[in-house]
Amino acid sequence: MKVIKDVSEAINSTLLKSGTVIYTGGNAATPQTLLKQLIKDSSIKDVELISVLLLGELKELFNKQTCLRIKHRIIFSGPHSRNALNKGLATYQVMHLSNIPHQVKNYLKPNVVFINISGPDKGGNYSLGTTVEGLQAAIQYAKANGGIIIAEKNKQMPFILGTTINESHIDFLIETDYPLPVIPYHRPDKTANKIGRLITELYISNGSTLQYGIGKVPEAVTDALIEKGVKDIGIYTELFTDSMQKLIEKGIVTNRYSDVNFSISSIFLAKDKSGYDWLDYNSSVQSRPCNFTNSILRIAQQHKMIAINSAIGVDLHGNIWADSLKGRQIYSGIGGQADFLRGSILSKEGFGIIAMESTTNKGISKIIDMCPEGITTTAIAADPVIIVTENGAFNPMGLNLVEHAIGIAHLAEPKMKETLLRKIYDSPEFYKSRAALSDRTPKGFTPYSEIK
Repeated sequence: MKVIKDVSEAINSTLLKSGTVIYTGGNAATPQTLLKQLIKDSSIKDVELISVLLLGELKELFNKQTCLRIKHRIIFSGPHSRNALNKGLATYQVMHLSNIPHQVKNYLKPNVVFINISGPDKGGNYSLGTTVEGLQAAIQYAKANGGIIIAEKNKQMPFILGTTINESHIDFLIETDYPLPVIPYHRPDKTANKIGRLITELYISNGSTLQYGIGKVPEAVTDALIEKGVKDIGIYTELFTDSMQKLIEKGIVTNRYSDVNFSISSIFLAKDKSGYDWLDYNSSVQSRPCNFTNSILRIAQQHKMIAINSAIGVDLHGNIWADSLKGRQIYSGIGGQADFLRGSILSKEGFGIIAMESTTNKGISKIIDMCPEGITTTAIAADPVIIVTENGAFNPMGLNLVEHAIGIAHLAEPKMKETLLRKIYDSPEFYKSRAALSDRTPKGFTPYSEIK
């Protein structure tokens, strides 16, 4: 391992020749020093950069001039990359989070890996910090095929136990010191609290294992869990957040029914520095690569697995989409939603849940007749996914297509609900659609008013 003082000793056109394929860490572990040099050195051309949600001060990485030099392969998009992705300046790699390591080793084949690390420990091992996802596979492939690993050791990166890299596998290391990107805190509002209460009362009980992400609804679920007095929760997730830290600190998370006595995640994000400091050498959490955390078979083995995710929209058949606004207008990425939805359904007493407000902040309904043409779905009508809005919860188990449609319509806000029910009633394709205009609560639907 060569310790360098100037980043240009490792990030230059001599080492990163034309045709180089780079895999970089992302999220809070985005190696900003390395990537800023990649932006700065205009002599680096015709290289590929594979990424999963790059955060930090890197807007220029996706401007037109940089994109003409660097071919971005984006697995999960964010605010920096969204514009470039939808203007043809970058390309979208469509894949489940669980499949990233396989595709990295067998198809994408990086020969350079950028990482942001912490350590070393007494064994000479460095933690991959707050992001593992496909990094381990990228490192293994690159080292096995004569590639190089370039690391920045950030003084503020927590040493998260679990997935490490030995110093002998690092070719270049530069020491840095800057704050990690944080996520905004979303205080639950009335709508989110309704959704959180519905989920907690109907589907979460003592011994449940949880997976959820960031936002108002996860915060509301956390608050509802505390209020309900649920015990012996386990955490098996792709993303670990502050709300999960809260459950651990309150003793609600014990992982009593897990094979291990710690919570497992592949990506860690916090709302402030104290959240990252809490993770440092904390034995209550460990990191794993995403082919481990997002393996459908492993998810199915978890005790009473409850996977809670959000979506952009759902149609009357039960098709769910989460990465796109239109057929080819990418907003984020497939991520691990399908992995956890399908794995949790296979878990004994498990549930895959989509939780979302019934309308956007502009008042546009997220519950619509048919999904947009060409949209990528993370769940199809045959996936027995529970859908929850502030108006109620819908469980499609055992129901036919028209029963799906009627139940899902009841998730919408009142005016849209009436429009959709009339659509079902007037459609000749739906079997006995007269039930659409019945005053009775439809099969599979639990209104919020029934939650005590």
